[in-house]
Amino acid sequence: MGKPFVFRLEKVLEYRQQLEEQARLALAQAQARHDSQQQIIVDISTRLAAHNERGFGSHATQSDIWLWTQYREALEKDLVSARAELERLASILQTCRQEAVLRSREKKLLEKLKDRQAKKHHVQENQREQKEFDEMATIRHKSQDR
Repeated sequence: MGKPFVFRLEKVLEYRQQLEEQARLALAQAQARHDSQQQIIVDISTRLAAHNERGFGSHATQSDIWLWTQYREALEKDLVSARAELERLASILQTCRQEAVLRSREKKLLEKLKDRQAKKHHVQENQREQKEFDEMATIRHKSQDR
């Protein structure tokens, strides 16, 4: 049997695999933060809708109305800031997604190169072995003729 295939860029491939795994982890974390922020927006929206539906009641004093209005305004401000944070997290998520795709492509390029080189090596080893077999057969044939 011939010599085994050795991919000279194996360390680079391992490094790119690590980078891809880190990018996937960052993407998962960004997705979790984004999903969490979406849930916060849903919670705030639900509280605001319930607060508006309840109203301040028919026997509300001026201070009750003021408190009701202040709470509604606070919820609206929270909702605006939560939506802004969601947009920021969506941008980060998109960046992480692009990074993960890039890292995956880089790794796949090296994997394809490794596969091509391994196939080429296998073909060359088979040809070398076949050549040796042919030479041995020729030598045996010549020795039988004598």
